[in-house]
Amino acid sequence: MPLVHFDLIEGRDKESIKRLLDVSHEVIVEAFDVPERDRYQIVHEHSAYQMIIEDTGLEINRTDNLVVLTIISKARPNDKKEKLYSLLAERLEKHCGISPHDVMVSIVENGEADWSFGLGEAQFLNGKL
Repeated sequence: MPLVHFDLIEGRDKESIKRLLDVSHEVIVEAFDVPERDRYQIVHEHSAYQMIIEDTGLEINRTDNLVVLTIISKARPNDKKEKLYSLLAERLEKHCGISPHDVMVSIVENGEADWSFGLGEAQFLNGKL
């Protein structure tokens, strides 16, 4: 955990998506101090007309290279969240050619009882994690 959903406008090739996922995972490992194999990522691709992501009055100009990350996670300190936002913007631009204007992130927090990694168990509650 965390579980990361990527909403993208369709049209990226497999290599670009893999690089996006790899770079994002590296950032999450660094910013949130999670284990390397703690990787749960799902990509959703949409037609451009199915994603309306405006700028909330911040003068942020978006393109079809837009990436919306929804990160579902246990609570994290604000400084780790700010580090995540900064590193994502920096590294996605450097390694994937995605402008910081095209990176939007929302973190949805939940608790230990809200996770089952399989086997019909709550691993955080039963002590396996």
